Amino acid sequence: MSANSQAVSQLLWQGPVCAGWKRDLEGAVYHLANCLLLLGFMGGSGVYGCFYLFGFLGTGYVCCVMWGWFDACGLDIILWSFLLAMACLLQLAYLIYRLRRNTLPEEFEVLYKTLCLPLQVPLQVYKEIVHCCEEQVLTLATEQTYAVEGETPIDRLSLLLSGRVRVSQDGQFLHYIFPYQFMDSPEWESLQPSEEGVFQVTLTAETPCSYISWPRKSLHLLLTKERYISHLFSALLGYDISEKLYALNDKLFAKFGLRFDIRLPSLYHVLGPAASDTGPESEKDDEEAREPAMASSAQQTPPRSPLPASAGPPAPPSRARMSRPDSGVLASRTPLHSYSKVTSRGQAPLAPTHTPEL
Repeated sequence: MSANSQAVSQLLWQGPVCAGWKRDLEGAVYHLANCLLLLGFMGGSGVYGCFYLFGFLGTGYVCCVMWGWFDACGLDIILWSFLLAMACLLQLAYLIYRLRRNTLPEEFEVLYKTLCLPLQVPLQVYKEIVHCCEEQVLTLATEQTYAVEGETPIDRLSLLLSGRVRVSQDGQFLHYIFPYQFMDSPEWESLQPSEEGVFQVTLTAETPCSYISWPRKSLHLLLTKERYISHLFSALLGYDISEKLYALNDKLFAKFGLRFDIRLPSLYHVLGPAASDTGPESEKDDEEAREPAMASSAQQTPPRSPLPASAGPPAPPSRARMSRPDSGVLASRTPLHSYSKVTSRGQAPLAPTHTPEL
């Protein structure tokens, strides 16, 4: 113990024990190794920063192995430098494996940056969504139909990646579907998970298209299991349906040429019955409008002979009143895509027909 303490005190207080310093400098490999180690320790954070760090450190330790083998001739220098170089190479291999495992196909990578990254959706959550559609990208040729009105069952939810799809009903054009919009969001929202239905519109590809598709049952299971994904799809589908409604609103006009708002009260008045059959207030307005006309016509027409006393005044004609449709019935009988079915001819859409009540 006393000998060790004397050696430590000699190193600390009496300076180095070197008898003499070497006059020759180390070789170029030694200096190159130190330069590479210096550059390696200047690396940043993140995946690419780790690539930079371990890449330079591994190369620097390989140079140390060469220096220990050719110049220093020290076995301990060779062994330690070799172990450190192998550790850096193993770390680089692990980083490459992680990148390959996290890499998505190009279409899904662009979809994540366009649709999910602005909403700050975690990448792991996005991978679960992509895994549900089996990472398959489907295609449509020009004029190929995705769904046929009254025939194609609603058994999936699809998102357009490229191209343009035309939506029509009874041969009349309704609107277009553009990239990164759902192709069948109204049909998806119109049915419960246990219900079945068919498309009420025809979807035709105007250009070569590519899209991804989730099976209905698999997606419902995922939405039931993951609440965050369920809220995410609710927001995306709601925004997509509102965009389709605004596209249809461009064709929705009143008979006086005024553009109606997309909000439900305005839309209800457009789709409801005519203003003359809306109730007592409209009848009152009609009577007030007829009174000046009757007064002016009485001044112009000559007086007639008085009627006999036995004949009473003629009874006013009875008016058939239409029952105003309930909002729930209107919403159930008028599909989303058919709002502009009649407006394309320059008229306002009509409400479902009811039997007049006398």
